[in-house]
Amino acid sequence: MIPLDAIRRARETIAGAAVRTPLVRLEAPEAPCELWAKLECVQPIGSFKIRGAVNAVRTAAPQAIRAGVVTASAGNMAQGVAWAAREAGVRATIVVPEHAPQTKVAAIERLGGRVVKVPFERWWQALEESRFDGAPGAFVHPVQDEPVMAGNGTIGLEILEDLPDVDTVVVPFGGGGLVSGMASALKQLEPRVRVLAVEPETAAPLAASFRAGTPQTVEYRPSFVDGAGGRLVLEPMWPIVREVVDEAHAVSLDEVADAVRFLAERARVVAEGAGALATAAALAGLAGTGKVVCVVSGGNLDAATLTAILEGRTPA
Repeated sequence: MIPLDAIRRARETIAGAAVRTPLVRLEAPEAPCELWAKLECVQPIGSFKIRGAVNAVRTAAPQAIRAGVVTASAGNMAQGVAWAAREAGVRATIVVPEHAPQTKVAAIERLGGRVVKVPFERWWQALEESRFDGAPGAFVHPVQDEPVMAGNGTIGLEILEDLPDVDTVVVPFGGGGLVSGMASALKQLEPRVRVLAVEPETAAPLAASFRAGTPQTVEYRPSFVDGAGGRLVLEPMWPIVREVVDEAHAVSLDEVADAVRFLAERARVVAEGAGALATAAALAGLAGTGKVVCVVSGGNLDAATLTAILEGRTPA
């Protein structure tokens, strides 16, 4: 669990970079719960990732980042690190998997990041090893670095301040950095709050691991939900996630597409696939009843994918 003091310090550190995002009630009579959305998609880079990235770079020793910073990301953490590096006046090298959406790659480059595309296996290796040969600088892990998780935990502080009687918080799961930070704040301040993690069924190692009680490796299939899911839960993350997460679920791609459409039509909010996972789970009844907050983690969705979803199709 990430110490509450570290999360509170992170809130001070990221002030002026990340914004306090709205928590809005959604009109959803078909849902079995009172549905709320925490709109991280309105952050300056369109994603919660700016919180952890800025906290990690701003708290790093100047000599540690003098040669630059490096991360491995499918897109949103890449933008966060590129943003923070630009602010610090250092170079950012971003390792992305070959299937990374061009929308996110273009955003990284606009922020001044140097993009290195590699096969998925090589990208995943960089995540496991927390390094990438040939790229100088300090490696900012998108998931398992404590400053990153502490920065993410500030979302939990905001939710409890805005909706103290929340019953359940539903969080997308990619590598666990978001839910670990958030749930650490929630469980230390309000242990009664249930925390659910959600993955796409095409890449759901956490749901499989919760069912088995031990870390599992699953088949990974790329999809339009590019910011979540993987083949396995990174080894350092399993004990943290197991401690603070109450349940893990997987939802279908059709359910995710329906949730993207729901958010666009009911709330005029554009959510990317990963950003709609929590809402998909709540609409499916997986979060139960009561006051349920769904974290809309990001909104970096390319126009073609959004168009297909709004036309009633589930992107391949």
